Amino acid sequence: MGRNLLKTEQAITFVKETFSKKLIKGLNLIPVSSPLVVLDGTGINDDLNGVERPVGFPIKSLNDQRAVVVHSLAKWKRVRLKELDIEEGEGILTDMRALRPDEDYTPIHSIYVDQWDWEKHIALTDRNLSYLQNTVLTIYNALYETEQEVQQRYPEKVAVLPQEIKFVSSEELLSIYPDLSPKERENAIAKAHGAVFLYGIGANLSNGVPHDGRAADYDDWSTDNENGYKGLNGDILVWNPILNTAFELSSMGIRVDKTALLHQLTVRNNQERTKLSFHTMLLNDQLPQSIGGGIGQSRVCMFMLKKAHIGEVQVSIWDQNHRLHLAGQDINLL
Repeated sequence: MGRNLLKTEQAITFVKETFSKKLIKGLNLIPVSSPLVVLDGTGINDDLNGVERPVGFPIKSLNDQRAVVVHSLAKWKRVRLKELDIEEGEGILTDMRALRPDEDYTPIHSIYVDQWDWEKHIALTDRNLSYLQNTVLTIYNALYETEQEVQQRYPEKVAVLPQEIKFVSSEELLSIYPDLSPKERENAIAKAHGAVFLYGIGANLSNGVPHDGRAADYDDWSTDNENGYKGLNGDILVWNPILNTAFELSSMGIRVDKTALLHQLTVRNNQERTKLSFHTMLLNDQLPQSIGGGIGQSRVCMFMLKKAHIGEVQVSIWDQNHRLHLAGQDINLL
C-alpha cells in the first residue's frame, strides 16, 4: 500500500503544479505569501455563513491579544492588493491553509481546507456579469486543460469535463426545478451539463429564501446586472461520476463596493461590522475594486485523480473506525 500512496502523492503534485501554472498565466496573477492566523476583531477573517467558530488563541507577546486561524482569505487578499500596489488587470495568488472545526465530516469535507486563493484588481467598469463570466471561462479552461494532461500522464484517469461550461443564475435554476431543494437542483443541472457556473448566490430568490448562504462583506450578491438577475458571484460545479453528485470546485465573485456592502450588512442585520478595520477601509475608498475566489486544491485533486474521498488527497484527522471502514472499500486515507 505504501508505494500506491507514494504514487498518489506524486500525482497530487502533478495536478497542483499543472493547474496553478495555467491559473497564474490565464488570470495574470503573482504568487504571494499568506497568513495562517489573523488578529481577531479586525473583520479580516472570512465569516463563511456567519455561524462557524474559528480556532483561536491568545498571543503572549501581544498582551494576550486574541488571534484566529483563518477560515479563508477572502477579505485579507483585497487588503493585500492595496498593500502591494497591484495594478488594474493584475492579481495575486496564494496557497491558503485553513481550519474549519465546525465542518461536518463527509467524503468531500474535513476540518482542514486548502485552496488556491486569488484576488485581482479590476476597474470600476468591470463590475458586471460579462466580466465575471469571462473570468470563469479562464478558470474553467485551466481546469479542462489540466484534466486532459492528467489523462495523458495517467490514462486510467479518464477525462470527463465537457469543453464548455453552462452559465445559469440561481433564480433561473429555481424556475427550472421549482420542486427540488437547492442541492437537488445543483445535482440535476450539473448532471445535465457536466459543468455549470451557478451565479447569484446569497440574496433571497422569488421563493423567499436564498439558494445558499454567503457572508455579507466580500462577494457582491445583491447587484442587479444587465440581464435582470441579482448577484455577481457564484460557484463552479461539475458532475462527479465517482460520487454521482454535483461537485463544487470554486466559489468566487466580484467583491462588494460601498453600496453593496451597506445593503448586504443591512439585509443580514450586521451593521455593527461597519466599525471594523476592513469595513472602514472599504467605506473610506481605501481598497481597490476586485474580483476573487477560492479554488479547492484537494477538491481539484480528488476530481482529477478520480478519488472517492477527500482523505485520499490530503492529510487530516479521522477516527480509526472510519479509516478501517474505508480501507475495507479499498479507500486508503493519507
